[in-house]
Amino acid sequence: MNGGDVRRQLGLLDATALCAGSIIGSGIFFLPATMAAALPATGPLLAVWLVAGLVSVLGALCLAELGTMMPEQGGLTIYLREAFGSFWGFLYGWTCFALTNTVALAAIAMVFAEYLGVLLPMGAGAERAVALAAIAGFTALNCLGVREGATAQNILTGLKVLLMAGIVAAAFLLPGGGPGNLEPALLARPEGGYAAPLAVAFLGALFAYDGWINISFVGGEVRDPARTLPLAVLWGTGVVVLLYLAVNLAYLWVLGPAGVAGSPLVASETLARVAGPSGSRIIAFVIVVSTLGALNGNLLSSARVPFALAREGRFPAVAGRLGRRGTPVAALLLQGAWAVALSFTGTYVQLTQWMVYGAFIFFGLGAVAVLVLRRRRPDLPRPYRVWGYPATPVIFAAFAAWLVLQTVHDAPRDAAIGTGLILAGVPFYFLFRPR
Repeated sequence: MNGGDVRRQLGLLDATALCAGSIIGSGIFFLPATMAAALPATGPLLAVWLVAGLVSVLGALCLAELGTMMPEQGGLTIYLREAFGSFWGFLYGWTCFALTNTVALAAIAMVFAEYLGVLLPMGAGAERAVALAAIAGFTALNCLGVREGATAQNILTGLKVLLMAGIVAAAFLLPGGGPGNLEPALLARPEGGYAAPLAVAFLGALFAYDGWINISFVGGEVRDPARTLPLAVLWGTGVVVLLYLAVNLAYLWVLGPAGVAGSPLVASETLARVAGPSGSRIIAFVIVVSTLGALNGNLLSSARVPFALAREGRFPAVAGRLGRRGTPVAALLLQGAWAVALSFTGTYVQLTQWMVYGAFIFFGLGAVAVLVLRRRRPDLPRPYRVWGYPATPVIFAAFAAWLVLQTVHDAPRDAAIGTGLILAGVPFYFLFRPR
């Protein structure tokens, strides 16, 4: 390995596929059931998916301004360092490595193995081994080179978008669904108010949308970042929002809100209802492809965060070295090893709660960083300026604050675990001092 510089090898197609492919993973096939249990009505469910999608677009646009100002490896960890100081940049980078990014990898791998087990029946122990093998295999692929990882991402993203469009077409064209299933359209006021069920629903939707930030992590490897980064986040997140709305409407068209709430494997149940017993195997194949694409995209991009920290002297120096093909091999291996360890902890739902909570603390700070840097660093080049400034970063930061506070109120244990994992990075900030 060597300490050389990264090369700009990713074009617009690569960046867009990385953005969309990192978002579309496993959540869209599972979380609608949890959300429908909290909000058992078509209108509120679709509204949550739409609002969460728009919020994700607002966050992505904020990151696009920051990314074109500072098109470097590490993304938000660099932006927070410039806005608030090295401590906050490091703490986000630590959170990515210790909690958010690696938890996402573990959760995605677990779902991949579970659905591969539908196609190739195996025991629980074998499923665990398959999940670990998937993390190891895609880590190895991305160690070979950026181009190899990006090519795999382009293929997997294109394939899963087509397959998901096929799910929507089957739901509406084959017998088994109908407009009558969309009732009830509105939700009676819950006994405890709307705040708690809305928070549950938004946590699910935002986990399903998570991944839009990943394109910022590879800013140093994107060609013409001033043009490519804004277009990639707009196209990537926009396509996913439309696709998610269509898929959820398809679930409701076939199963109705009560049916969705009672179907933990909602995608399988939808296809089984319209396509018969073979539907379950079809959807299992779709989920296998989708999770593989998300796993690869997250592995490719997320390793750039510990790499960037190591380049600053805030992480073990070996993580800042590049392999002969220009990839951060050591950072990839460290990330893969920790994701494997996390796959032995908690359930899928617990992992997602820890991840969304931790991520949105820093996503909100990222939006505030747009405001701060506009005032403190007007001299920095801004090839792209976020639309709707200052409303866009203010709205996103306010939403992030609400989500974090609501999680503390509704799930204090999960919030405490997430906070503990974040704060565990504080001693390492002082341990890894730049020399």
